[in-house]
Amino acid sequence: MKSMIVLEDGSSFEGISIGEPGERFGEVVLNTAVVRYQEIMTDPSNAGKILVLTYPLIGNYGIAKKFNESRRCWIAGLVIKEESRIYSNWQAEGSLCDFIKEEKVTAISEVDTRTLAITIRDKGEMFGAISTTDLKKESLLKKLSQQKTNGKDFIKAISVKHPTPLKTGSSGPTIAVLDLGMLNSFIHQLKILNCNVTLLPYDTSASDILSMRVDGLIISNGPENDISLPKVADTVKTVLGKIPMLGIATGHQVIGMAMGCKLRKLKIGHHGVNYPVRPAASFKGEITAQNHSYVIDENSLKNNKSVAITLRNVNDDTIEAMESKTLKFMSVQYNPASPGFEEINEVFPRFLSMAKKGGGILKIKKNSKSYREVAYAKA
Repeated sequence: MKSMIVLEDGSSFEGISIGEPGERFGEVVLNTAVVRYQEIMTDPSNAGKILVLTYPLIGNYGIAKKFNESRRCWIAGLVIKEESRIYSNWQAEGSLCDFIKEEKVTAISEVDTRTLAITIRDKGEMFGAISTTDLKKESLLKKLSQQKTNGKDFIKAISVKHPTPLKTGSSGPTIAVLDLGMLNSFIHQLKILNCNVTLLPYDTSASDILSMRVDGLIISNGPENDISLPKVADTVKTVLGKIPMLGIATGHQVIGMAMGCKLRKLKIGHHGVNYPVRPAASFKGEITAQNHSYVIDENSLKNNKSVAITLRNVNDDTIEAMESKTLKFMSVQYNPASPGFEEINEVFPRFLSMAKKGGGILKIKKNSKSYREVAYAKA
C-alpha cells in the first residue's frame, strides 16, 4: 500500500505502508542511533512524534518485550528506509513488522530517509503528517495546519494513576519518582542499587511528596513542551531545597522552570547515542545518549548564583548538567543510560550520595568493583 510523509514546508516523500493504515500528525524528529529501535519507539519522551530512523536497515534483530522502555509504543508514526526481511537474535520473540502492527503504529518504509534527514537538518525540526489513505500533498498540508494548533497533552496518559511502590525488600534508600515517563531501564538501575522506588503521578502535590519522607526525589524524563509541565514545575518549586532531587532530561528542564528559567527550542534536537559532553574546565568528556529538542536558556540562569553548570555539550555548548548544594539538586539533560549489562550510569550513585538514610549519607566504596557494593557512612 502506497504511503506518504509531508512536512509543513511542503516537502513530501513517498513510501510503502508496513503498519496500521491511517493518518498521523506530529513533530518529525530524526534519531541517528544504529540500534535500539524498540527502546526508542517505546520511550514516552517520543509520544506524539513522527520518528525517522536514519540508519538504513531496521528490524534485523527482531523484537523482545523485555526491552520495552514502557508499557506501550507512544510514537505517532515511524519512517524508515528499509525493513529487514529476516531477524536474527537469540532473544527475539518476533519481527519488527509484527510489533508495529500489534502496537497499531502507522509506519512507512522505502522512504528516501537520507534526503528527508538533510531537509530537516537544513530547515530544522517541523510538524508533519504521515498517511496511508490520503496521498494528496495539498490535502495533507491543509489538515496539517489545523492539527498543529493542538497543544501537547501526553503526560496525563503516560504517568501512573496512583502511587506505585516497586519495592525490592532491601534496606536501601527510598526514592520517589515523579513519573512523567520514567524509562524501565532507569528503574532497573535503581533496583540494582538496592533502592526502594515508588512511582508518583505527575500531579502529586508538594505536601504529599514531603509527607512521604523519602530519601530522594527524581523528576523523570518525558514528553517536552507538554501542557502539564508548568503545573509540575510549580510543585517542584515548592519542594526544591527541602529534599535531595535529581532531574532527568525533561525533569532537568522542569527544575530549570521551577527556578524561573526559560526554555528554548533547538533548530535540530539531540536525538541519538553519540553526543559528547564535558565539564567547562576540562577536556575530558564522555559520550551520552540524548533525546530532546529543548534546552534551558542560559541567559535566564545567569542571575542564580547558587546553581553551577557542571557539563556542556561539546557541539553547541548547551547546558547538559547542573547542580546546587543550596537547593539540594542535580540534573542532567542527557539520558543516564547503562554503560553495559547490569552496569550503572554514574549519575545514579552520585544522586544517592545526596540522599540521607539512617542519619548518614550513602557512599560508594572506594574500592568497589560494582555499584552494588554500597555502604552508609555516619553523618
